[in-house]
Amino acid sequence: MKAVVLNLGCKVNQCECDSLIGKLRAMGYEVSDRLERADVYIINTCAVTKEAERKSRQYIGKVKKLNKSAKVYVIGCAAEKNAEQFECKDVTFISGTALKEDVLSFGDGVHVAPIPNEYEYMSEAEPTRARHYVKIEDGCNNFCSYCIIPYLRGRVRSRSVDSILAECEKAAERTDEIVLTGINVTCYGHDIGTSLAELILRLSSIPARIRLSSLEASIITTDFLDAIEKAGNVCPHFHLSLQSGCDAVLSAMSRHYTTAQYKEKVNMIRARFPSAAITTDIIVGFPTETEDDFQTTLYFAREIAFSDIHVFPYSRRYGTAAYPLGALDPAILKDRTDRLLALKSELKRQYESGFVGCELEVVPETTDGMFAEGYSENYIRVYFPDRGVTIGRKVQVTAEGERADGLLAR
Repeated sequence: MKAVVLNLGCKVNQCECDSLIGKLRAMGYEVSDRLERADVYIINTCAVTKEAERKSRQYIGKVKKLNKSAKVYVIGCAAEKNAEQFECKDVTFISGTALKEDVLSFGDGVHVAPIPNEYEYMSEAEPTRARHYVKIEDGCNNFCSYCIIPYLRGRVRSRSVDSILAECEKAAERTDEIVLTGINVTCYGHDIGTSLAELILRLSSIPARIRLSSLEASIITTDFLDAIEKAGNVCPHFHLSLQSGCDAVLSAMSRHYTTAQYKEKVNMIRARFPSAAITTDIIVGFPTETEDDFQTTLYFAREIAFSDIHVFPYSRRYGTAAYPLGALDPAILKDRTDRLLALKSELKRQYESGFVGCELEVVPETTDGMFAEGYSENYIRVYFPDRGVTIGRKVQVTAEGERADGLLAR
């Protein structure tokens, strides 16, 4: 029997998919995470945007085209939000964000379990990529006005430090980069009497570099930066979520900081790690955003000089505080998205060009036998000649020039 586990969402979803893959293989299944013919399909859905939900529904038809008689199991955020949208003759079982491994009992019907109050442990993750993702917490307490995820994932629940350490030690046997991920990594430990800074110090013994996923600006303190500096194995890459560079829009989004406070945090990072990558997320076209507000965001992004920006057109989500505000005209949304994407490309090239001639530490992720590619410690995609590299094991290269999507090295 063959099973396919498909992730349509975030890195947390991917960690959960990796656990399902490991459990299925232990049960004797041949397992893949690619869209191909199988007897069983498990679709881990996403609801962060309207488009993500649409794709989640669309995949039911895609897998049925590959095998009309296959069993299809739908789990995850979109199913938690609205299980009824997946109820059809082609779907065998529907669940939500809790008890995802229950899908492996291969029952029928709909079973959306209550969201737990404590961290839900899953089976050991199956390594599927060169970099290993470790889920350290679930849930979010922020309730930003545009975001549906806290309603679907629940409040913050942190995984134990010892459990994280054990997974990282095992992962380091096969990779030189471990990524700590969660729904709101910044709040890790608040519910179990610890913190992300303390976790970082515990992971300083891991013989692999540690990359942090998305952070809130509030976590950047002297003590937090001290912990990173002392640990010595954390990548100089800070993905600080911004969402808007305009204070009025930030307030409407229920983001509890100002641009001046955000800039202060960036300056603190650069004082310690001058060449660190500062990346971010920006939502374009929030319902209250005027053209002047958007211009303010463009100015602020240029002032901060982000090394990369993840651009998200606003997606109206029923059930959020911002839903009653409506939505901007799609043409305005597209125009602003295009302009921010152009700035993103400009700032990315500007940052990367500063490393031409420099030595970089790269963890190779793929190779065609001639050229390998992977990310540097400061999150630049680097291409270099494959001289017998081992996927997942870091190499030192010297950047020689630029590419459209990164740097060329030797």
